[in-house]
Amino acid sequence: MRFSATAALSAAALLAGTVNSDAQSVLSDASSSVSSAATEASSSVASSSTSSLPELPTFTPTKLKADFLEQFTDDWEARWKPSHAKKDTKGSDKDEEWAYVGEWAVEEPHVYKGIEGDKGLVVKNAAAHHAISAKFPKKIDNKGKTLVVQYEVKLQNGLECGGAYLKLLRDNKALHQDEFSNVSPYVVMFGPDKCGSTNKVHLIINHKNPKTGEYEEKHLQSPPAARIVKTTELYTLIIHPNNTAIIKLNGEQVKEANLLEDFTPAFNPPKEIDDPKDKKPEDWVDTVRIPDPEAKKPEDWDEDAPFEIVDEEATIPEDWLENEPLTVPDPEAAKPEDWDDEEDGDWVAPTVSNPKCDDVSGCGPWTKPLKSNPEYKGKWTAPLIDNPAYKGEWAPKKIKNPDFYEDKYPSNLEPMGAIGFEIWTMQSDILFDNIYIGHSIEDAEKFADETFHEKHPIEQLVELAEKPKVEDKPAAKSPSDLVFLDDPVHYIREKLDLFFTIAQNDPIQAIKFVPEAAAGLGAVAVTIIALIAGVITLSGGSAAPQKVKKVAGDAKAAAADAKDKVAEAVSTGADQAKDAVNKRSTRSTGS
Repeated sequence: MRFSATAALSAAALLAGTVNSDAQSVLSDASSSVSSAATEASSSVASSSTSSLPELPTFTPTKLKADFLEQFTDDWEARWKPSHAKKDTKGSDKDEEWAYVGEWAVEEPHVYKGIEGDKGLVVKNAAAHHAISAKFPKKIDNKGKTLVVQYEVKLQNGLECGGAYLKLLRDNKALHQDEFSNVSPYVVMFGPDKCGSTNKVHLIINHKNPKTGEYEEKHLQSPPAARIVKTTELYTLIIHPNNTAIIKLNGEQVKEANLLEDFTPAFNPPKEIDDPKDKKPEDWVDTVRIPDPEAKKPEDWDEDAPFEIVDEEATIPEDWLENEPLTVPDPEAAKPEDWDDEEDGDWVAPTVSNPKCDDVSGCGPWTKPLKSNPEYKGKWTAPLIDNPAYKGEWAPKKIKNPDFYEDKYPSNLEPMGAIGFEIWTMQSDILFDNIYIGHSIEDAEKFADETFHEKHPIEQLVELAEKPKVEDKPAAKSPSDLVFLDDPVHYIREKLDLFFTIAQNDPIQAIKFVPEAAAGLGAVAVTIIALIAGVITLSGGSAAPQKVKKVAGDAKAAAADAKDKVAEAVSTGADQAKDAVNKRSTRSTGS
């Protein structure tokens, strides 16, 4: 226990027969000082979360260059075209014809704005299919290069079921933005997707079979979970020429994978496959163990012997009541007033368990119990032995895979000609912004520093400021219902008031009933200071309002002063109590 001054004071009071009034006065004054300082600090922190929010920076377009870089400036409509195609549902169990009727807009966020004038591409309709795309100034070919894909996602209304991923579309002559749909050929699909218990960051690469020319989706195994929050989240994909893929969330790596090992189906098929023409011979024996053909049932083996027999040695217990029935009419039951014997018949009271049987071995006719039959052996079966004809598990022979190929560098993706968002979502107002597609990890990080890392801390402060205030929570019914973290100041005041009220009459009961106060005023003060410091840190560390820092210092000084005064008062009270006890002991000895 770090500070037990109150407990020591109570012990001294018990020896003296009364609570030292000076010590209690000091404790009361100390608690008032700490509570006052804590109240001021709490109100200052609360007000600073709203009134002292940093001024929003103003959006400034970046000067960085990339193969494709989008900040949705005023000329965005020259690049982005919504799709008017029908969604292809062939091969699915849906007979409906879906159209991409979802609307798009470029606007500032309405939830937790972090930069003034910063606009993004927004999904405007819930429960609708959306599709929009933008062509690259020139095709992106990452053969032998690192591919970096980075963009921001802001789920302003959360995400219960829907996608927020992008697609990098394959470069071909048939790439028409008006016809962009779910069947448009893509190279990479990347980004968050959530519905029900499914929550992941997709990474799918559409890989071309060099032998057949057909494409097959390769899915990342064990993808990381998406972050479903209303602040802006930054998703980054890096594919290195050495077949390493890295996924980052908010600049922190959350997944590293090898294209040749961590995707399914595998990029490269097996060199050998089972021979489809090979069949298991009819005389092939793959039974490992068989009944011993030479084993014989012993002559004394009785298969008909019962599992249990009557215990002939059993005797009736001495307290067994053979003449008492198991149930008797309920003595408390009464015939209903509306019972008509002519219509309802003779009334019979319901039965209940015979109370005389509760404390004895049993009632009613007694019969000898059953016991296990020592002669029981059951049905005889021959023991198993190793099968002398066993040949092992049969497997077809291997042949060379006629479809085998080896793509040593699947990281060399197909050329990409456009970016597209083709999604269905139950939530509207999903915002996309600050898209970077290129080959420089350093430039992508610089771009994130200019945009995401500028707005994200501010958004978090705004989110914190908009959380329900302490006074909005329902008041506790009694001091025992209080929770320290809900309102530390109120908690301390109520606990101390209750402790002192009880201690005036019975210090022992005060310690038992309010152990938090008996644990020491100093410990509570330290807890308050730690809480204040934590809030200051959340508000921006060194950038916290000076008033909050000053109040925190006052609280710390008040706590230290209170601790010294209480210790001094307790020491004085204990000495006085000790003297009183010595005097009584001396008088008792003298008599």
